[in-house]
Amino acid sequence: MIAELVSGALGLVLYLNTLGADFCYDDSRAIKTNQDLLPETPWTHIFYNDFWGTLLTHSGSHKSYRPLCTLSFRINHAFGGMDPWSYHLVNVLLHAAVTGLFTNFSRILFGDGYWTLIAGLLFASHPIHTEAVAGIVGRADVGACFFFLLSLMCYVKHCSTRSYSTSTWGWILGTGLCAGCSMLWKEQGVTVLAVSAVYDVFVFHRLKMNQIIPSIYKRKNLSLFFSIGLLTFWGTALLGVRLYWMGNKPPSFSNSDNPAADSDSFLTRTLTFFYLPTKNLWLLLCPDTLSFDWSMDAVPLLKTASDWRNLHTVAFYAGLLLLAYSSLKSSSNKSECNGKTVMNGKQNTNGHSCHSDMEYKSLELKSSFASKEENGIKKPVIQRPQLPSTENIVLLSLSLLIVPFVPATNLFFYVGFVIAERVLYIPSMGFCLLITVGARSLYVKAQKRFLKNLIFYATAALILFYGLKTVVRNGDWQNEEMLYMSGIKVNPAKAWGNLGNVLKSQSKISEAESAYRNALYYRSNMADMLYNLGLLLQENSRFSEALHYYKLAIGSRPTLASAYLNTGIILMTQGKTEEARRTFLKCSEIPDENLKDPHAHKSSVTSCLYNLGKLFHEQGHYEVRMKFSLPMQTSTLPLPTLQKSPYNK
Repeated sequence: MIAELVSGALGLVLYLNTLGADFCYDDSRAIKTNQDLLPETPWTHIFYNDFWGTLLTHSGSHKSYRPLCTLSFRINHAFGGMDPWSYHLVNVLLHAAVTGLFTNFSRILFGDGYWTLIAGLLFASHPIHTEAVAGIVGRADVGACFFFLLSLMCYVKHCSTRSYSTSTWGWILGTGLCAGCSMLWKEQGVTVLAVSAVYDVFVFHRLKMNQIIPSIYKRKNLSLFFSIGLLTFWGTALLGVRLYWMGNKPPSFSNSDNPAADSDSFLTRTLTFFYLPTKNLWLLLCPDTLSFDWSMDAVPLLKTASDWRNLHTVAFYAGLLLLAYSSLKSSSNKSECNGKTVMNGKQNTNGHSCHSDMEYKSLELKSSFASKEENGIKKPVIQRPQLPSTENIVLLSLSLLIVPFVPATNLFFYVGFVIAERVLYIPSMGFCLLITVGARSLYVKAQKRFLKNLIFYATAALILFYGLKTVVRNGDWQNEEMLYMSGIKVNPAKAWGNLGNVLKSQSKISEAESAYRNALYYRSNMADMLYNLGLLLQENSRFSEALHYYKLAIGSRPTLASAYLNTGIILMTQGKTEEARRTFLKCSEIPDENLKDPHAHKSSVTSCLYNLGKLFHEQGHYEVRMKFSLPMQTSTLPLPTLQKSPYNK
């Protein structure tokens, strides 16, 4: 257990500097303004609303159904209110627990040597995890990974006990329950069932591709196919229930969230979607440039076949296919154990068996039976298992890297992002295993002690650099100003716009105006930034300029009710009552379909009706006023004079 404790401790220590951080970016909507966290809201609402507090069946819902994560936020709120310290503490502890679990799973693959520790340390220190751990909403990914690993380890136990023990059914039940919990933390958690199937076929049974079909026809390994059938049934059931619960409709996103999905060109969509996994792999390999947001033009679209980035795409898929093919085709019985080459379970140096030294009862890989006679009675004797070969580990690592990432590839449905670093939290386990098994293979093949030491110290240096990068990147997540400043290089439009909101809240009016104008320089049709700039100008009595930007915002997004509201208010102050009346009326007729935040929209519409009623009252049209103000008698919504944009993230 030393490796688990050391790696878990490193995962804890590296993120201690996040405990003093504030709420940042998506934390505001998921926590600070989420009504599902409040004690007066029935807790059952969590199971009917999405991650952001919108009714799951609403047309504007994000369809992110993560009730267990939201429930953890509510528990945080019950004990610590809106103090971000307790939220960050839970994230850090959860990451440390996941790191320990991952290290324990690595022990199944690498045994008790230092390669298990190296795999755990790589995962603990990888900088790609900073968004998931330092950003509070990233808890969805960390929690999903926790139950993902529990489900996978339950299935490992099921594989090792199904041939001799009735307890195997308890393990398969645990596999299904933990997979369901993982999915209720975040959608991609359900992919653990597919990874478990890969483990059973290629690691536990060590079948080759050309052996699978004959095994079915010859009715060999029936227990294997029965287990795979259970995994398939449970996965299909989970996905079916989730699709039904979200109203049998996919979510809709704005074109800025995923520009490639909005492109009319089939070639552009295809080239870009094929390239994006390559970019994600590069972030895992070299996490030098990280950003809180990769939407809009952060990754320019690939519009032609002559784009040089297509070479990266070709190299990525060629390498991936070659690695998978070589692992599937290999028929060698050679494996490696703690840095020594072994043949058929024997070390080539001294002849001792290559087995894990851990107690057999914990997470063994495969059980075989011999027979010994005791007091005249033959009893089965369980022999301790061999460790998986390098090829087996590579296949499992590839499945851990690829399968959990598939939902983010736009292959089955469009997603609301271009790249999201926290989505790589689970796939990074496969990456860390690949790096570890690759380093171990090089170490074994190296003939000279100098080369062995070089490989070992290079791996240690990688862990060190990853850890330093993690600590530095955590500093960017201390507050929103530092976070948005760090993102200007990658996504200047979004970063400058959000930075403008922060500067404005600090009463730095001129700096905020400059930030908004910088954002519009990079992307001139952002309705949110046009609106926020108009609001800033209006609050500083520059009404004509504000009116200009409100109209531009409405032209960019005709459903932005808050822009209509403030336009009408300015027109009223300028004595243009008829134009103000038409503006308020138009605002009141905007439906809340396909809107990110229908609650804020309803607040703006209600305020429009209030101001319209006030306008009619001033004109002496009391009967008309009564018609529009009646809903206000039972409304508990606030009536702001100026309405801030709800889409400032």
